[in-house]
Amino acid sequence: MDAPETPRAVAVIGAGLDLGAGRRGVDMGPSAIRYADLEARIRALGRDVEDRGDIPSPVPEAIGEGEPDARYLAAILHACERVAALVGEADRQGLLPLVLGGDHSIAMGTLGGMAETRGPGAVLWIDAHGDLNRPSTSPTGNVHGMPLAAAFGVAGDAFAAAAYPTPSVERAALVGVRSLDPGERALVKELDARVFTMSEIDRRGADEVVEEALAFVSGAAFVHVSLDLDAVDPMFAPGVGTPVRGGLSYREAHLALELVSESGLLDSLDVVEVNPILDRENATGTLAVELVASALGARIL
Repeated sequence: MDAPETPRAVAVIGAGLDLGAGRRGVDMGPSAIRYADLEARIRALGRDVEDRGDIPSPVPEAIGEGEPDARYLAAILHACERVAALVGEADRQGLLPLVLGGDHSIAMGTLGGMAETRGPGAVLWIDAHGDLNRPSTSPTGNVHGMPLAAAFGVAGDAFAAAAYPTPSVERAALVGVRSLDPGERALVKELDARVFTMSEIDRRGADEVVEEALAFVSGAAFVHVSLDLDAVDPMFAPGVGTPVRGGLSYREAHLALELVSESGLLDSLDVVEVNPILDRENATGTLAVELVASALGARIL
């Protein structure tokens, strides 16, 4: 009998960037997630863990805002290039990159790092929002609402980075969406993307929707899963900057990540938008660890 395959070791990369968000606090997200026994939980699954530390990230008080329709973009891209370098290095070493946000703009770096080593891939984007705004369509100018558009290469030349290719994704499946801006609704029709709203999950069930989403992204050069904790209903994930009621239940969120694990498609993962300032006794940080564990193979039995 063949020996069971050893699961890939995990490289943890902290990216406490909060320049892309409208509310402060997500810079402490990596610490909150680590504090919830992230490493021990992963090791309990039979995986080795290498914590690569945190990228340096400036605070808004110390730098210029730049253009109001893409605030702090230059500093954000610089941070994303650092994330991309660490992600690419981990992937080349055979490790599974796990990036802890920080706001969702850091996904540009995660996706960029994977694309730098493997070519443009696909992403399962689990989020209440589409993050498909461009500077010309964003109602806030907050870059954490633009990373998926940037990864598709449609956010504009200002988002191009020297350290990784643009575009870095060719297709995307968005799951749990319950808030889209007008510009995002128009753009998604032009992209190789599928949007699965909460209404669709209500009608069809989380299992059928996630299975279809995974089938849509399979076969790409890589499959990345980007988990924004605001995809989960604020009842279970109160510590997020942009909560929207009516999200995934506790069990629906776990089922989605369990199906990711069962698919065998996961090449990289990021977990973003945990805001300890808005949290209750680190409930959202703890949930983040639990969901990471489900994505990496944790099961009830």
